Amino acid sequence: MVRTPETTIDPRYSSDDARPTPWPDAVAHLRDAELFWVSTVRPDGRPHVTPVVGVWLDDAFYFSSGPEEQKSKNLAASAHCAVTTGCNRWNDGLDLVLHGDAVAVRDRRLLRQVADAHTAKYGSAWAAEVDDDGVFRMHGHEPVVYQVRPAQALGFGKTDGFSHTRWDFTA
Repeated sequence: MVRTPETTIDPRYSSDDARPTPWPDAVAHLRDAELFWVSTVRPDGRPHVTPVVGVWLDDAFYFSSGPEEQKSKNLAASAHCAVTTGCNRWNDGLDLVLHGDAVAVRDRRLLRQVADAHTAKYGSAWAAEVDDDGVFRMHGHEPVVYQVRPAQALGFGKTDGFSHTRWDFTA
């Protein structure tokens, strides 16, 4: 089921004639982006930000992390996170921020869908598979796969002016 967010534009950070970015445009950017940044909070309150590869599939973002990696340790203490992607040019592109909780995926069918989408997107460089026991594997490692279904997303359009779009998802 595709969730339809409530879409608003913040005029404080938008050009006078700006229009909100449609959610389907944001989804297209999420599907096409090659690199994302996941922000978590360490148990002592310090931030932790790291780049990841990931896929947008069925209204959620999926990424993986080794169980001993800092982001996995942080997510075990608090599932709250932010995921960002975009471009680093001032007058071009669309930057996106997803706010939500990262939940470990255990469902074998969903893990296979994520593995297939991951391999289709990144090829052999980040090929993934799921064995008959439901274990997600990538290059001999067994990372935890996380799903982030955004509660809120922000879009910062920078082409032909500036726009600050907010998408709120209802339960």
